[in-house]
Amino acid sequence: MIRAIALDDEPPALRVLTHFCRQLNTIDLQKTFLRPDEALSHLHKVPTDLLFLDINMPSVSGIEFHKAIPEPILVIFTTAYAEYAVEGFTLNAVDYLLKPFTFERFQQAVQKANTQHKFRQTTDPAMEAYLYIRADYTLHKIALSDILFIEGLDDYLKIHIHQVNRPIVARMTMKTMLQKLREADGGSERFIRVHRSYIVAFNRIETVRNRMITLAGEEIPVGMSYEAEFFKRFQG
Repeated sequence: MIRAIALDDEPPALRVLTHFCRQLNTIDLQKTFLRPDEALSHLHKVPTDLLFLDINMPSVSGIEFHKAIPEPILVIFTTAYAEYAVEGFTLNAVDYLLKPFTFERFQQAVQKANTQHKFRQTTDPAMEAYLYIRADYTLHKIALSDILFIEGLDDYLKIHIHQVNRPIVARMTMKTMLQKLREADGGSERFIRVHRSYIVAFNRIETVRNRMITLAGEEIPVGMSYEAEFFKRFQG
């Protein structure tokens, strides 16, 4: 069972989270907090798997609070302001719940957290997840955390990697690559296909304007057939 706490400056929001958590047998909401300092003190003292975190709080923003929490605590952001979604996912949050959210939407977020939690339990948390790709008669070992985006060119792919000048070019379809990424990452949704020719790392996204993503200095379009799923991840 996932051990969770919640931080929100609004008591009604905490009551909703408490009510929803009581209806699931996969999560134990152990405590709720109105004050960030008390929540942070608890996180440093008591083993916690998941944090429900409001972004817009008067004393400190959820974004700032997230940077202070000990790793590897999973985080689900909750807020009434959709404009914070991109920044929330840049911090590699499990999910983003836009208030007022339904119980069904809450269940989806908790399921994502549960999937990641189970993966961490069966994997050494100190070990990075890797993708193994054969290209140019060489087997390349690529850390998933270093992948920026993947560009499709007919039957070939360009894997763009952080702080590596030249991409790795491999013969593979986009569908096969996306499947390999999910398998390597324990079924998580770290990567998403946003265009027939692009897969991006969600936590690497810098800005989204209209249907254009900025990532590592590159502009990547969001295709019309992928637009609904992409923005659903932000808006819940």
